[in-house]
Amino acid sequence: MADAEPMLVPAPGGEKRACPALEEEEVDHSTKRPRVQKDEKNGGPSHKLPQDEGEEPEGEETEPLEEDGEGEGLGSGEAFAEMMKHGLTELDVGILKFVSEHQGFSGILKERYSDFVVHEINKEGKTVLLDDLSVPEEAEEATVEQPESQVFTEEQKQQLEQLQLFKNKEGDVSIEVADDTKEKRTLVHKAVKTLYPGLETKTEEREGKKFIVAYHAAGQKALAAPRKHSWPKSRGAFCHFVLYKENRDTMEAINVLSKFLRMRPNVFSYMGTKDKRAITVQEIAVLKITAERLSHLNKCLNNFKLGNFCYKKHPLKLGELQGNHFTVVIRNITGTEEQVQQAMSSLRETGFINYYGMQRFGTTAVPTHQVGKAILQDNWKEVIDLILKPRPGAEKGYLVKCREEWAQSQDPEAALQKLPVKRCVEGQLLRGLSMYGKKNIITAFAMIPRNNRLMYIHSYQSFMWNTMVSRRIEAFGLKAVEGDLVLRGGTAFVLSAAEAETHSIQDVVMPLPGFDVIYPTHHVGKGYREMLSADNLDIDNMRHRVRDYSLAGAYRRILIKPSDVSWEVINYEDPRVSLVHTDVEKLEDQPPPVFNKEGKYRALRMEFSLPPSTYATMAIREVLKMDTSIKNQTQLNTTWLN
Repeated sequence: MADAEPMLVPAPGGEKRACPALEEEEVDHSTKRPRVQKDEKNGGPSHKLPQDEGEEPEGEETEPLEEDGEGEGLGSGEAFAEMMKHGLTELDVGILKFVSEHQGFSGILKERYSDFVVHEINKEGKTVLLDDLSVPEEAEEATVEQPESQVFTEEQKQQLEQLQLFKNKEGDVSIEVADDTKEKRTLVHKAVKTLYPGLETKTEEREGKKFIVAYHAAGQKALAAPRKHSWPKSRGAFCHFVLYKENRDTMEAINVLSKFLRMRPNVFSYMGTKDKRAITVQEIAVLKITAERLSHLNKCLNNFKLGNFCYKKHPLKLGELQGNHFTVVIRNITGTEEQVQQAMSSLRETGFINYYGMQRFGTTAVPTHQVGKAILQDNWKEVIDLILKPRPGAEKGYLVKCREEWAQSQDPEAALQKLPVKRCVEGQLLRGLSMYGKKNIITAFAMIPRNNRLMYIHSYQSFMWNTMVSRRIEAFGLKAVEGDLVLRGGTAFVLSAAEAETHSIQDVVMPLPGFDVIYPTHHVGKGYREMLSADNLDIDNMRHRVRDYSLAGAYRRILIKPSDVSWEVINYEDPRVSLVHTDVEKLEDQPPPVFNKEGKYRALRMEFSLPPSTYATMAIREVLKMDTSIKNQTQLNTTWLN
């Protein structure tokens, strides 16, 4: 098998359009029971926990923590490059092998945000598209009939719209009710809330006259319990819609929608969370909010578009999706037509090693899997030290001061005072230490949301899996052998020599370590015990005294073969022009991109579908033969710019 040969030239900068984009990918596996990992998302200067490339299904959602130092705000590109000198490479997390033999080539990944587009594939196997912004007839609110023409003057409409768009956030709009009846006041109240989501109303009396006063709910009553409205019994309780978003992760998008609708975020459900830096399209369901109200949000949200509304009796569940469809553009490629053909044909016919991508392990000098290892070792002093100690590389100033204060005084309250952002991992941990004391570290650590804590130990499992799979590929190549594991009905079995002859590498799984999995019986399988022993962990006792940190384990396929693979090499002249025709551009009847066959630049535009929990960057890595770590990309980028 071919070994890693990094050859990527990353983008010199972001795209200056209304909404920039990222990638995405996965969540985790449960600690409750072993299961097959379907297929799979970015860490930052501080301990903002890593995410994946198309989604985060498989398990519970990760609670969003506030930004605490993520690349942005570090100042110059030199500062970010300095930070990334101390980051991880693929070699550090066990990503070592390729399955194809073609020669790699370079290209610019995500030069524009529209170079990475993700469409969810729902449980029926249908690709989710935004292609209809209309409101179904049954969604019309019977209590407000054509309120714009009946209730408000043109001046009032303009004032309310400015208020809704935060252009007059601290003010209000007063509407005199000339015909002072309860019915008239009710009509005005409902019209404001229906047509201008995010605004709240109250009735005031001034000099004997009644006024309906509209004001912005955000920051005051944004999360208050919504007022009850009648809901037709014949209508499904959940409004399903397609969410198109740019430069927002799913939880961030849900929080924005919640504030405008004056609802709590938990009324929304979805099948997988999409990461930030991409154009992504996915299905969302919300409890007892009409399509009309949701549709009106399109007037005031620049990074989102909502459409394809319908009512159903059920919400969505995490993990229900079948996967994601990716459209990826690699610009300024150096590969010949033959190299591109060989690379893409191999991806289509053989696939790629199902490694956990770099996003799983963070991007700083303190990898998340090291924290996970310390948790499993029950070494809580080490856990605290890894998260809070000073670290090499550039960070936001307040984080540097917080770490310095902790190193000098070991005083959680003093260190916490250095943080203006308290809901980052460091802030949550320091708050816990301040409340419960340094002798109750386990309780203090529990102040970090549960699923964020579990990401640490899942990162350690992922590191183990990557390392052992690299050894497995090195030892036996791309064929099933005696001692390998396969799944039958969700249960793992060891292959005999005869059985191995009837199976392919596509059938073979490798375990993530835990108390409820079995291991391959060949010499690579025995390496699990050796590797865990080297980390002072017992493979025969993967239960932890804190139940949350007991690892059941899981199984994950070694190789993934994408479906719906297609590609084309495009010549283009203007690097600022988008090479992907997005759903919103199609809705707005914008023409598709036109390519100049004589253009001086060449790009590879590829499309493929992946099951959940699979990293699209690992597929791209196989095509380009590149090291996908931010450290390597930053070094190459610095060279490219010079």
